[in-house]
Amino acid sequence: MFKGIFPPIPTPFINEEIAYDKLRSNVEKWNETKISGYVVFGSNGESVYLTREEKLETVEVLKEACHPDKKIIAGTGSDSIKETIYLTNEIGKRGADAALLLTPSFYQGKMNHEAFIQYFHKVADNVNIPVMIYNVPKFTNVIIDATTVAELSKHENIVGVKQSAENLGQFAEMVYKSEEGFSCIVGTASILFGGLMLGASGGILALANIAPNQCVRIIELVEEGKIEEARQLQFKLLDVNKAVTAKYGIAGLKAALDELGYFGGDPRSPLPKINEKDKSDLIEILKKAEIL
Repeated sequence: MFKGIFPPIPTPFINEEIAYDKLRSNVEKWNETKISGYVVFGSNGESVYLTREEKLETVEVLKEACHPDKKIIAGTGSDSIKETIYLTNEIGKRGADAALLLTPSFYQGKMNHEAFIQYFHKVADNVNIPVMIYNVPKFTNVIIDATTVAELSKHENIVGVKQSAENLGQFAEMVYKSEEGFSCIVGTASILFGGLMLGASGGILALANIAPNQCVRIIELVEEGKIEEARQLQFKLLDVNKAVTAKYGIAGLKAALDELGYFGGDPRSPLPKINEKDKSDLIEILKKAEIL
């Protein structure tokens, strides 16, 4: 089972090219925290702007820098089953521990229970590492329902789901219906506490890039039965989580990393940079949450 906190790490760019030395230095800092591992090539990693070759090299660098006790989950999914299988196997050879697969979505009107079962089964049958389902309707405009997730959880090589929709009812149904040992992971820090109370095994959280130990602490407090302390810490982090996700997005997350001694840098074009007014407001939010 995949448990704990995994930051979906941003890809560092200098002059539009991946700065692999900055990736190494960021990972060395994160290695000193209590996170369980890393997710690469998620939405925060600007996966859609990376070439296949860049992804393969990034995983190699990450594997070299990653603490041996921490796991690597790589986003390898595309609408093409053939491409997904190829990229997953190549990334598996380079050290990733699991693949995170977006729900196929281009022909969204046809993406139903049967289509999802076929897609995930065919990939899982033909890859060299375990796979996880990535449900993020905000970007895909499709939703994989709990019944489908439960059916997929019976496959020995489909080991979990990242639920990035802020829908605790649907998440509860996933936890309830899925097989024992299947990892149901929340995909946004805004529902971490609620998800844990429902049986989540952890979180893949943008917030964990800048507040890794605070996110881990929420899990520790729940496990210790200190529910009110966990709830209050969740409340404390709500505004900063919103700032580095919905409000300022990837540019805001990268700006926050810069302020905290990591390397954030600018997003890759065509994503815009953060402006000075928003950056100033972001800094105040970080200070209020006692992160900066």
